[in-house]
This record gives sequence, structure tokens and C-alpha cells, in this order.
Amino acid sequence: QVQLVESGGGSVQAGGSLRLSCVVSGITSSSYCMGWFRQAPGKEREWVALINRDGSTRYADSVQGRFTCSKDNAVNSLYLQMNSLKPEDTAMYFCAADQERAYSCVTTRTRYNYWGQGTQVTVSS
Repeated sequence: QVQLVESGGGSVQAGGSLRLSCVVSGITSSSYCMGWFRQAPGKEREWVALINRDGSTRYADSVQGRFTCSKDNAVNSLYLQMNSLKPEDTAMYFCAADQERAYSCVTTRTRYNYWGQGTQVTVSS
């Protein structure tokens, strides 16, 4: 049984930081493409960041330079360090796994077949 469990969300003021964690079980996260997505109320779920099997990363333009995605293969976990947070970063954040790919990870949410339940991030101005 595959499970992804996010944690680390909360409420911060603009300019603050949060670090999200995603603990993975049932699959070896280091072997596949892993991604972070977010969904604000009334909006579509959008891609935020991804990490390939070799640790290379990509980011959405809206978070480039502020967010850092990383993983710890020893504990089968994924992280998202979020700095310089803005009110527009407010959303539910989800981690996801694409078990069909290890490299050339995609940003299309429908390609990710395992999802966590999400953790809420609220940024006030």
C-alpha cells in the first residue's frame, strides 16, 4: 500500500519561511519522479516543483529562487523549503509520485499516480 503523508504547513506572515515534508511508504521515492503541487480555493491544482531520480530539480516560475525541493533517500522523504513567502503562495500543498518515470519528470498533474492528503499553507500580508 502506497502512502504519501505531508506535514509542515501552517500560517506565516509574508516574507516568512516554512519547510514541508512528505514521508513516503510502499514505494521507494528515490527511484521515481516526485513532485509538489498546490491548490488554492477555487483554482486548479498547479505544479510547483519536481525532483528527478538523480536529484535534479525544476521549479515553476512563480516559486523559482524562493522554493527548494530536496529528498532524503535514507528516510524515503521529500521536502519543500519555502522562503520569502507571499500571500499568493497560500494553498493546500500536495506531494505526488510518478511511478512511471525516474527521469524527464513532467509537470502534468495527471501523470502522477500517487498523492498525499495535503498540508495547508496560509501566508498573511
